[in-house]
Amino acid sequence: MSLRSRVTLLAAACVAGVMVLVSIGAYVTISRNLYQQVDDNLVARAVSAVRTPQVRQGLQQYPGAFLITDIQIGVLDANGSLNYPRGGQQPPAGQDELAVAQGLKPQSLRTDAHTDTRVIALPYGEGQAMVLAQPLGPTKQTLGQLAVVLALIGGGGIVVAALAGTAVARTGLRPVERLTSAAEHIARTGDLRPIPISGDDELARLTHSFNTMLGAVAESQERQRQLVSDAGHELRTPLTSLRTNLELLLSASRAGAPTLSEKDRAEIETDIKAQLDELTQLIGDLVELARQDEPHAAYERVEMIDVVERALDRARRRAGEIEFDVSLQPWVLTGDHSALERAVLNLLDNAVKFSPPGAAVRVRMRPLGDGTAVIEVADSGPGIAEADLPKVFDRFYRSSEARTLPGSGLGLSIVKQAAERHGGTAYAGKAPEGGALLTIRLPGQPA
Repeated sequence: MSLRSRVTLLAAACVAGVMVLVSIGAYVTISRNLYQQVDDNLVARAVSAVRTPQVRQGLQQYPGAFLITDIQIGVLDANGSLNYPRGGQQPPAGQDELAVAQGLKPQSLRTDAHTDTRVIALPYGEGQAMVLAQPLGPTKQTLGQLAVVLALIGGGGIVVAALAGTAVARTGLRPVERLTSAAEHIARTGDLRPIPISGDDELARLTHSFNTMLGAVAESQERQRQLVSDAGHELRTPLTSLRTNLELLLSASRAGAPTLSEKDRAEIETDIKAQLDELTQLIGDLVELARQDEPHAAYERVEMIDVVERALDRARRRAGEIEFDVSLQPWVLTGDHSALERAVLNLLDNAVKFSPPGAAVRVRMRPLGDGTAVIEVADSGPGIAEADLPKVFDRFYRSSEARTLPGSGLGLSIVKQAAERHGGTAYAGKAPEGGALLTIRLPGQPA
């Protein structure tokens, strides 16, 4: 069953329930009132009859007050003999009425099932009872007509409710239908254009959230396409060079081909090794970026001093003559040890790459007093141009000075991604020494 049908059915069911309750309540209330009116009228007539003198002895005619009514009247003796007016109908008389005539009961009021009348008996002289009966047919007929009217009104109300529910469902669910059509269109065509928004209700907010999701999906797809394009471009250069060198070595090994000198062969082999190292680093960086995009179920407590010191140990092994000036203050956060260590190591490797031999790389970690701490890595290299500062953390971005140096252009992107995954940020600036100053800012607390 569709949502529109369920809304229509629910509206009709709710109205039906209300109409049934209201109809039952109205019927019961009116029924009680009508029967109470019958009783009150019968009691008043009986009291009046008791006080009215007989037209003739033995109640041979109606008392004057009863000539135009449908009330049956009679006098019941204690021995069970019932006298009623000539030409009238005999009121029912049973044990209850006889008990009143015999003085055993002060009065009686009951419904006679055989004649469908309401019967009352009051004492009337010595050893007698005045018996009055009123047929219930008119009252039941009125109640039957009321039941028909209530049923017709209830049925009409249910039909109107169903029609109104259909109209409300059609109008109210129109944005949902647009969302459904848009989702089906996206699944069929991959078109991520946003859906037009109308109004400011909850469904408009849902549409806005859906458009936001579409924008995020489109942005993610664009990033993926850009990553694939950039990765293909970066892979093409080392692969082309590697293929050229391998073809040169294979050609030289063929019979009759010019031989390569040991020096040329050694240079080609060195180039091949460097190109393989470059490919290995590029593939490793791509894998790291993909791994950092994966969701992590839980983080753990991270002592940043331990993270930075492990990264320094790895950086020193390949830093050559570069020294490290280190000053670290304790800082603790919840996160991923390996991702943070890789980010710090990338900063250190970047500083080593741009620092001249014998220079020092300054490493500082200190809290800022606002719930965050910074890890600063400053080198003694040429620094970063003003135009390049906003771009150094982009994937595959390499400044003109860095294009001749080894690297994949992904190291600082990994730094930024790791910082943002931990609720922080990464930014670049100029160090007082004149080189580059790269900074990671992370939330946490002092140890």
